[in-house]
Amino acid sequence: MINWKYQNAGGIPARKYGRYFIMEQQIFTNESILSWLQYFAKNTAIDLEKVKMLDITRKNKNLIPTVESHRAVLVFTEAGIADIFYRMWNAGLGDCEVWYNEGSEPAGEIKHDKVSNMINRGINASAGMLIVNEHACNTYKIGMDNHNFKRGSIHYVGSEIRSVILNKMHVGHQDDICIISGESIAIEAALIATEGTVIAVEYNKDDRATMEENIDHFGLHNIQVIDHVDEETMKDCPVPSLVFMVASASMEQEIAYLTKLNPKINIVIYTLDFCVAASISAMFEKYGIKDTEVIQVSVSRLNSKNSFEQQPAPWIISGKADC
Repeated sequence: MINWKYQNAGGIPARKYGRYFIMEQQIFTNESILSWLQYFAKNTAIDLEKVKMLDITRKNKNLIPTVESHRAVLVFTEAGIADIFYRMWNAGLGDCEVWYNEGSEPAGEIKHDKVSNMINRGINASAGMLIVNEHACNTYKIGMDNHNFKRGSIHYVGSEIRSVILNKMHVGHQDDICIISGESIAIEAALIATEGTVIAVEYNKDDRATMEENIDHFGLHNIQVIDHVDEETMKDCPVPSLVFMVASASMEQEIAYLTKLNPKINIVIYTLDFCVAASISAMFEKYGIKDTEVIQVSVSRLNSKNSFEQQPAPWIISGKADC
């Protein structure tokens, strides 16, 4: 299974997603998954009841966040991933233990090594491997500190305000979400929607570059980046059930298209402009969006001089399209 040079996928058709080649056909059936479970049950002391299974050949799965948050992850992977261990090591997972065998069948001698000793190795056959992270933290706190993100060209919203936005979005594990000009929102939404997809719309090329940096930094594979919203750019994207957008001159055009695409879509809008906030209720009514809620969020921070500094106080407007 693990070699230790990059090889191609044996001529099997594949589509590229980020740095990974995701195979179109189903490789790991229920029978083969059970065989790998039995193999690791016989050859390791891991309690398989607590193992998280992750098949990165079938969907756009996030390996690094999953390993970070689970003590044991049984990963099913395909050939052609040349830097999988280097990326884990680069994300601070060098102390994780990898249990594996040679070949693509759950049989034979089992081996194990730390990720830090495997960074020059790749995957050359479809197989399962067990990754053990003794330092896993399985709690996720909404509203990450801004220093966690790659800065680039983007001025991020405060973490407290981001927490309120995500609360209003009600992101589920399987949601497909469109995020327009909300870079840190897109990252946090992708970490929550582990079975879904985030469509990140970035009009500015520098912001798109920073978005890609953050995707790479967090090891995310369930984000698709596009440069605007219309029928052409969205044709290969899943139909979103939820959209978050920063109010802009193109906002009405985006709402018109997205409500046509999904008549039941949920919408959350962020704006610092009172006049824009006041006008959104009428716009919502025009496109059949009901249950409009408008809130304003105000956050102050105590500085080193023991005085409070007021952060920008945005309006957050939410509603649901009526079919």
